[in-house]
Amino acid sequence: MNIHHRISIGLLLVALGCPGTDQARDGNTASASAPASKASSPEKPAPEKPAPEKPAPEKPAPTDDRCKQDAIYFSKGVHNPCECGPDECIETRSPQDPPDPRYPPQWTSDWTMVRVFAGYEDNLPPWGYPPEGLQEGKDYEVSQGWTAYDSTYVAKANGGTGAMMEHYEKRCLPIFPIDNRFTCSFISLGDTAYFLTYEQDRPKDMPPCCLFSPYNHPPRTNFIEHLPYSAEDSTHLDGALQAYRYIAQPHDVWFAYAFWKDRYVDDARQYLLPQSFYFSGNPADPPNAPFVSQNYSNFTAKAPDPAKTWDQVAKMCPADTPPPPCHLFDPQTEATTRAAPPAGQWNTLRPDTEQRR
Repeated sequence: MNIHHRISIGLLLVALGCPGTDQARDGNTASASAPASKASSPEKPAPEKPAPEKPAPEKPAPTDDRCKQDAIYFSKGVHNPCECGPDECIETRSPQDPPDPRYPPQWTSDWTMVRVFAGYEDNLPPWGYPPEGLQEGKDYEVSQGWTAYDSTYVAKANGGTGAMMEHYEKRCLPIFPIDNRFTCSFISLGDTAYFLTYEQDRPKDMPPCCLFSPYNHPPRTNFIEHLPYSAEDSTHLDGALQAYRYIAQPHDVWFAYAFWKDRYVDDARQYLLPQSFYFSGNPADPPNAPFVSQNYSNFTAKAPDPAKTWDQVAKMCPADTPPPPCHLFDPQTEATTRAAPPAGQWNTLRPDTEQRR
């Protein structure tokens, strides 16, 4: 069967003030202090005041060129506004759709990652854990990780707001055309995203720290406004979910989140409890990840510990030079270099999508 896999650039206004003139010292002032002339002498008219200078024409607003840099990835407004026209990446809800859930300003959570490589054709996500109808080892592999999030963080180095760290233990995020059997972390500080690897299992050709993207901020607390509500996915787990799924092109790449419909993070019932982040991985082997699900547990609305999260960038990245660019989508080793990206790889996605509800 065919499987359906798949924000605005701010303008900086430059206000130019009217240039000053020195019109207080004109001919009238000089005449008032001069000796009085003879009564029979006609009074000379005061010199005409010069016409006031016109304000300089407003300069065109400078263009934000961040979207023109290398390593900018389309995300329908979730991580940057690139390739989104005005309101093009904001979904319009129908009256029947539930109110959009939001993230708490700060939170931490563990999760179990399920890399599904078989048995999914008639059993699509979102799944519970363990995934219903699938067998571990035969259909999927399990690994662990955690996420830390702080929307109040203000980046000092490269600008932007928000901080997020996703840590993958022993199995890295399987969206790249490489063997993912190593520990890794993605840390976004404001607009800049870094990729970290660790001594115990770092791949031979990878540095401890590299620049994943110069423009890849954490999801905002209201990020779900960018994704279509999926009534179909919300029927999973006996209708206990409120799910949102976007299908990017080419090759139907999924990008989706599910929340528990009637479970909350807080006693005030402001924030629905996230259930899972489910998405298309890289189908090439390795990593052989047609579908991936991160199922949340121990989700708590508390501030992360900077020493265990954001401070890792300063510890592991070069102090006096920019980190080298990552080559995760286009590995530079002879054994893994490909002539063209595999079909449906995340760095090839574009906004020409067909929305499916």
